[in-house]
Amino acid sequence: MDGDYISRHEHEEFRRSMEAENQRLEDENIRQNHRLNALEETIKQVAAISTSVEKLALNMENMLKEQVNQGKRLETLESRDGEMWRKVVGYVVTAVVGIVVGFLFKQAGM
Repeated sequence: MDGDYISRHEHEEFRRSMEAENQRLEDENIRQNHRLNALEETIKQVAAISTSVEKLALNMENMLKEQVNQGKRLETLESRDGEMWRKVVGYVVTAVVGIVVGFLFKQAGM
């Protein structure tokens, strides 16, 4: 029966090795927890950036639509000024032609 038992010294050595192993595993768990916390924070930041980019894309799309609308309105305003200028030039040319024709009729005695 003596062969089935271990000595006190062997038991203490086994206990110390188990405590060391448990401490190593606990330290590893702490390191892993820190890494997981850092990873979770990074994922939150990436999600926030993703949301911000999505909002930015929507704002850019709305700005593009507004810019297209403003371009159309500007084109209308520019063409209106062009039309007005052509009308003024037409009136001036008509008046000059009328004056010349009137002058010619007056010279002809009519």
